[in-house]
Amino acid sequence: MFRLLSKESNIFSVPVYIGVLLVIVISFNILDFTHLNLVSAAITFAGIALGYFCFNALGLTYDTHLPLFLYTAFVFALYPGDLDIGIAIALFTNSIILLVLTNVDMIIRKNSYVLVGAILALNFIFLPTTWPMSLFVIFHIIGTSDRIGLHFFRLFFGMLLVALSYFGLAFFLGMNAWDPAYFPFGKFSQSVYLKDLIFLIPVALLLIVAVWDHFRNFNRKSPVSKFKYTFVLVFSAAQVITIWLYMGANFEYLLLLILPASIILSRLMRFLRKPWLQEATFWLIILSLVIFKIGDFIPLNIKL
Repeated sequence: MFRLLSKESNIFSVPVYIGVLLVIVISFNILDFTHLNLVSAAITFAGIALGYFCFNALGLTYDTHLPLFLYTAFVFALYPGDLDIGIAIALFTNSIILLVLTNVDMIIRKNSYVLVGAILALNFIFLPTTWPMSLFVIFHIIGTSDRIGLHFFRLFFGMLLVALSYFGLAFFLGMNAWDPAYFPFGKFSQSVYLKDLIFLIPVALLLIVAVWDHFRNFNRKSPVSKFKYTFVLVFSAAQVITIWLYMGANFEYLLLLILPASIILSRLMRFLRKPWLQEATFWLIILSLVIFKIGDFIPLNIKL
């Protein structure tokens, strides 16, 4: 199976995977046709579908089927159907930000920080717990820009435009009360539901091994590969902060991490030297995701 998925994808591959994604989204929402869930499902589908194009924009996966398949498998395992509208918006905006920041045209990329700032502010309005994404963009500007001050101004100007529009509309509608949810920096505590993620431990361990292997062979990597992999790692770190601090029992937060996880794991398997080890790693990931999904429907009563 690994050898089959290691073949180079073509222009017809992404539409096929998007079609599978559509089936997954419809299947998990078929029993619940509330207007809010339909809106959330549509935004989720758009955000995850855009993620398929991010693989090509990042250029770290050698244009093979493997990351696309893993990405789809993660969606199947982690998508609950009735996804919170805030997480749906976050998936959509994250994909747009990644596509903008990885644009090959540097002029377009540098002139898009007003748009990125506006998207980050919109993302915060719908889901304040995604504030670490702003840190990712700030670090990206520091690491890639020659005019840091100007790009910071553009970023915060875009945020300010959305903030003023939002508060102006709220004031016009008579919404004068402050919601504490817009200041998600109170007491942080470790989730008591981590034991429910026990079947994802193999995936987590493989991600750690993949990152360790990358830095172990860091000097052998090309400058472009080093930069892009660092980009993915900083993006992953922003998502991990959100997941660690705010996930609780809302395991759909893990959807925020599936894009970088698919890239990191596919690269790990590609550089494994033994074919049997590549195949075993692939099936270990798939088996872990399938068992985790089964646990959503059949309580497994795991006690730690």
